[in-house]
Amino acid sequence: MKADLQENKSVRKIEIVKMKGLSSFSYLDDIAIEEPLEIRLLYDLGGEMVLKNVSVTMRTPGNDSELAAGFLFTEGIISSNHQIKAIGHSEVLCSRNSENIVTVELMENFIPQLMKADRNFYTTSSCGVCGKGSIESIRTVSIFDLQMREERGISVHVLYQLSEKLQTFQNNFSATGGIHASGIFDLDGNLLALREDVGRHNALDKLIGHALLTNKLPLENSILLLSGRASFELIQKAAMAGISIVAAIGAPSSLAIDLAKEFDITLLGFLRDHRFNIYHKGNNLKIEKE
Repeated sequence: MKADLQENKSVRKIEIVKMKGLSSFSYLDDIAIEEPLEIRLLYDLGGEMVLKNVSVTMRTPGNDSELAAGFLFTEGIISSNHQIKAIGHSEVLCSRNSENIVTVELMENFIPQLMKADRNFYTTSSCGVCGKGSIESIRTVSIFDLQMREERGISVHVLYQLSEKLQTFQNNFSATGGIHASGIFDLDGNLLALREDVGRHNALDKLIGHALLTNKLPLENSILLLSGRASFELIQKAAMAGISIVAAIGAPSSLAIDLAKEFDITLLGFLRDHRFNIYHKGNNLKIEKE
């Protein structure tokens, strides 16, 4: 099975000076690109077309339509790809700016849930919102029942292979050291799709947007692997996509663990070098050692 990989627009080369001891030399280095993306909504409100700026996020260019769709879905503003009529970069006077603006046109007679875009704790991990309020707010918008799952098993040997497989495909991170990745694997450890971005939340939104636009949600029979740490925000987005197994190469936060327990999402951390920590194991999942 061929994995769906990132569009290659994430890196540019610049000339730098490297120091080694008391020596210096010129070097052509790979740098992760970071540019703003403005996400706009176009929808019909009582016979009048409304164009609204929903968000501006700093991201790595590439898969912008997936990023916009994933963001709108994980924020609860839309709940289905059938609510999207068209999506693409906007035509504006400055051709350079057009690459940094995506407009999502919604179907007639659908009104987006824009009041949910005001939940600041969905867009930052340092807003100070209490955990209980945050978790309850997520419960009100998730369209998938994460508690009703069939029993399944996953081999520990499959889990041990995931981080190496992600690094093999994650060309941009190995080139720049500054790109986060999110990868979706099946339960046999096959990589299905991978997205990268300077923002870990953007990488996951791109991945979920890809699944949304290709009718692959919910991702309940998949493993999400994060190249860094697992934050509350990333577990929230996983819950919105129906993902039941999340593994991170880094550590989870306390609130990420609380949220994983609340939604019975298996949460693994420090998955590397043939080891990992289990912070929560889903009731319907068995980790097989043979």
